[in-house]
Amino acid sequence: MRPAEETARPDAALAGGLVVALGVLVLVAAASVALGARSVPLSTVVDAFVAPDGSNDHTVVRELRVPRTLLGIGVGAALGLAGALMQSLTRNPLADPGLLGVNEGAALGVTVALGLLGLSDPAVYVWFAFAGAALASVAVHSLGSAGRSGAGPVRLALAGVAVAMVFTAASSAILRMDPQTFDRMRFWLTGSLAGQGADTLVRLAPFMAGGIVLGLLLGRPLNMLSLGDDAGRALGVAVTRTRVLAAVAVTLLCGSATAAVGPLWFVGLAVPHAVRALVGQDQRWVLPYSALAAPVLLLAADVAGRLVARPGEVQVGIMCALVGAPVFILLARRRRLAAL
Repeated sequence: MRPAEETARPDAALAGGLVVALGVLVLVAAASVALGARSVPLSTVVDAFVAPDGSNDHTVVRELRVPRTLLGIGVGAALGLAGALMQSLTRNPLADPGLLGVNEGAALGVTVALGLLGLSDPAVYVWFAFAGAALASVAVHSLGSAGRSGAGPVRLALAGVAVAMVFTAASSAILRMDPQTFDRMRFWLTGSLAGQGADTLVRLAPFMAGGIVLGLLLGRPLNMLSLGDDAGRALGVAVTRTRVLAAVAVTLLCGSATAAVGPLWFVGLAVPHAVRALVGQDQRWVLPYSALAAPVLLLAADVAGRLVARPGEVQVGIMCALVGAPVFILLARRRRLAAL
């Protein structure tokens, strides 16, 4: 009896940690609704839902900040979970939707849809984002695995940066052909939650939700694959199916998130590492913790960007890069030292 209880205690503690993480997310979401270029008292925020009177503050809360906050939660969860999946699937601690070029591939797909084809419906151009994300994944893996040494972590990261630069240059070339489209998309290209209404959230939420559910279901088989493909097969894991499902989940998550707010770097890199430092390597916990912690980081960065540049704002993509770049440098340095 005692061993079973001792085994259950860590799980109970980790489950309690998820509740705490959810509480922190609620607090940060409340701050996102209340704070900005113009701060709104929490009592006014509550009144905007309980007894809306059409005032300017109520309109800002209901029509601008609430959709923006909900979109930030969905995008953050998508990118955090995608990063955790990619790091587990490739056994590459440097894997990230931005560093491996997946977000830039999705961004190129959206740019083609908007800039060349004039498709402005998020439910339509999200499919171009999926295609671009899948193309980037194939290109990075092909480049990173070329040669005798195979797809090492640093090789994949370098291939991802190269592919991201090529795709970013292609997006810029397309937008230069149409100045009006460039003006409309220049904030989106830096990664921004601003200017996205409830319609974008409604149209893209099913894709995000599908990717999140699929990704969370892969925790147990990914644990077994961490022992190696042969060991995973011996334990009953369908290796090919697991990899395909993980790739589908990452494509759904990155494609929908990028279609919504533009390419964001480092969210999927920094959060899973912080989560593993707290909960260990068990993907059954790493994945849900990443899905909760990433939107906390994204919303906090968005709120900070609004406060530091009042009455304007710094785009959330820039704020996330300020946080994530030092993490990437630290991780790359640690791997280089370990290789010496």
